[in-house]
Amino acid sequence: MNAAQRTELFRRLQGANPAPKTELEYASNFQLLIAVILSAQATDKSVNLATRRLFADAPTPQAMLALGEAGLTTYIDRIGLYRAKANLMMDCMRKYL
Repeated sequence: MNAAQRTELFRRLQGANPAPKTELEYASNFQLLIAVILSAQATDKSVNLATRRLFADAPTPQAMLALGEAGLTTYIDRIGLYRAKANLMMDCMRKYL
């Protein structure tokens, strides 16, 4: 898909649903990114259960990075593919900062 096709796709999506909503709980764009990463092959309910605790204890990229990958897994170990997701989250946080 080239740039013009992507632009047209997003234009059509916005026209069809100008104010999309999600069931995922988040308080910042960063937290939404993390919730979306966790949502792959998981239910929104299971993601919200994990992120409520995670976001309360580590609401920022700096705080999550300080947990380290092993620390992250203690929050997300009930979500499928949690080890791979923890690794991806660490990569994203390094790039986010």
